[in-house]
Amino acid sequence: MLTKPLRGIIPPAITPMIDNDTLDIIGLEKLLNRMIQGGVSGVFILGTSGEAQNISYNVRKELIKETCRIVARRVPVLVGITDTSFSESLSLAASAAHYGADALVAAPPYYFAPGQAELIQYYNDLANQLPLPLFLYNMPSHVKVMIEPETVLSLSKNPNIIGLKDSSANGVYFQKLIYLLKDDPEFTLLCGPEEMTAEVVLMGGHGGVNGGANLFPDLYVALYNAAACKDFEKLAELQSQVLKISLSLYNIGKYASSYIKGVKTALNLMGVCSDYMGEPFHKFKDAEREIIRKNLMDLNIKSDDL
Repeated sequence: MLTKPLRGIIPPAITPMIDNDTLDIIGLEKLLNRMIQGGVSGVFILGTSGEAQNISYNVRKELIKETCRIVARRVPVLVGITDTSFSESLSLAASAAHYGADALVAAPPYYFAPGQAELIQYYNDLANQLPLPLFLYNMPSHVKVMIEPETVLSLSKNPNIIGLKDSSANGVYFQKLIYLLKDDPEFTLLCGPEEMTAEVVLMGGHGGVNGGANLFPDLYVALYNAAACKDFEKLAELQSQVLKISLSLYNIGKYASSYIKGVKTALNLMGVCSDYMGEPFHKFKDAEREIIRKNLMDLNIKSDDL
């Protein structure tokens, strides 16, 4: 199932929940089926968009099980195992392998920021004990450390480390990765921020892990295809829609979690799933929800337009 490199749009799926200990299984089925029908190249669960660090280990493992059941090997399933505990990362990885996932994703351990030499040792130790291949996850805004390009190059020599998702929103950083890894065509380089995905693909990156693909998967798949084919006229049209989504849905209220709240509220308004947020966060109140509803209507994005 897992091509090298992995190309296309791999949505970082939100986690539909009814309460802190209960998944919204019906919502999860609707969400994943919409993504797959929209042409995505895989799904990534238990990442930032999935509120992984706010969810109990029992719920995380249930999510892995249900996601693999619903996806049923139609596309690759990537599972986030980021944790401050090495043993808990291995435990999540074991569950992912047991239920049929295809790969794992891990950001650096957070709280105490490791140095680059420590990162190299940590990731090699982790990868050597994992039952599935590993994608690195560069998320410096959340974990307080950048996986430096030279560190990525060093780690790419480990046969069980097969790619990286970059959410730094740093174009120069991504260009350095492409340059340093130019002799390793199988190492996957994916972009997190959807506003930069087209640019990254044009530079030689392999695709996007874009939160907006929870909402409009076919739009982001079309964006990737236009960039891969260098169809600049189509790309300009689609990039405008992507930026409109970003500006109208992700910045409501002054919360670090505004993006996730916005995506979950929009999905709920679209009849896909619950908009419950795991503690310590909470879903938008009525006033903010009304702003999302209006902005969602104003977007007027239809699959037939692509």
